[in-house]
Amino acid sequence: MKYDGIVIGGGPAGMFAAITAARRGQKVLLLEKNGRLGKKLLITGKGRCNITNNCDNQTVLNNTPRNGRFLYSALDGCSPQDVMAFFESQGCAVKTERGDRVFPVSDRSQSVLEALQKALRQAGVTVMEACAQQILTQQGAVCGVKTSRGSFQAGWVILATGGLSYPATGSTGDGFAMAQALGHTVTPCQGSLVPLETTGQDCQAMQGLSLRNVGVKLVNSKGKVLFKDFGELLFTHFGVSGPTVLSASAHLKGECKLLLDLKPALEEAKLEARILRDLDTYRNRTMENALTDLLPSSMIPVVLRRIGVDGSLQANSFTKQNRRALIEALKSFSIEITGKRPVEEAIITSGGIKVSQIDPKTMASKLVPGLYFAGEIIDCDAYTGGFNLQIAWATAYAAGSAVSA
Repeated sequence: MKYDGIVIGGGPAGMFAAITAARRGQKVLLLEKNGRLGKKLLITGKGRCNITNNCDNQTVLNNTPRNGRFLYSALDGCSPQDVMAFFESQGCAVKTERGDRVFPVSDRSQSVLEALQKALRQAGVTVMEACAQQILTQQGAVCGVKTSRGSFQAGWVILATGGLSYPATGSTGDGFAMAQALGHTVTPCQGSLVPLETTGQDCQAMQGLSLRNVGVKLVNSKGKVLFKDFGELLFTHFGVSGPTVLSASAHLKGECKLLLDLKPALEEAKLEARILRDLDTYRNRTMENALTDLLPSSMIPVVLRRIGVDGSLQANSFTKQNRRALIEALKSFSIEITGKRPVEEAIITSGGIKVSQIDPKTMASKLVPGLYFAGEIIDCDAYTGGFNLQIAWATAYAAGSAVSA
């Protein structure tokens, strides 16, 4: 069968690209090898789907540490406000929460998927469960796709197969292989927005403890601050996770450590006054009990061990030197990082099709006429907060608009 074009990959970028092209009169075939569309979309945002971030385009770029400048034109064509308007028009009401994160009012990612499926039907997109095996070319230009269900002719192809994160959802690198077969360069891929593994047993001793308001710095072996943030952090059986850690992982290079400010709202003088007040209040208790107002219970033994104080020490025996060590431990709690968790556990893939081989205005390949890219397959990734899905929508819109033109 002959189509105007074929979109490979039924994730958010693939669906949005197919909708965009079909709305402009193109006869579009959308190929998805899974039994259902949007499998990864359904698990994003802990099943709530952080659709985008309610901010301006510059803020999106500021939150895209890898190849953000590549997105200027794409965001001009499809801003966060455009994305919100699209979902509202499809009956999926949205709301803005802390950090300008945008979610469906229903708090269900299924609502987002249903809106996209509705738009696919309205636009007349043909959806087929099939595995794309090869992009066919004739005289160097795209002419169709060979699939597990036969070959289909088409004048253009949009590759939107995702990266390598969450392979159970279908992101297994198929698109990278097809692009490489046509001469494209795939930059080294690793997990981004991924939990971090640590040395020692301190994090494991605090497993399950979540800190809501903590200052986080990622520092390299030379003491240079690579990343700085404020927010939530979670201690796990392997190390650390949570929004601040996931964003920090995008900057991890070589030997690094995290420095936590456990009391960011208190300057050292005010923190010392607070400690003195607690020591006086609980002067006849042990230190393990005297710090219960200051720290979570699972953190107290860890902090005391770090400053060389026995938990059974009476609070009225806690010295000035002990106090100074405690303040330093609270304002600069150091965690040595050994590496990232596997890419399979990452929210997003860092790496992908080299952006210098893609036209930033149209997402067209500079090497193969008729080939376009959209979404996570492109070497461009951002922090948490809806920014990566915004990249998917914007690049998909650019590609879908370009093939129609």
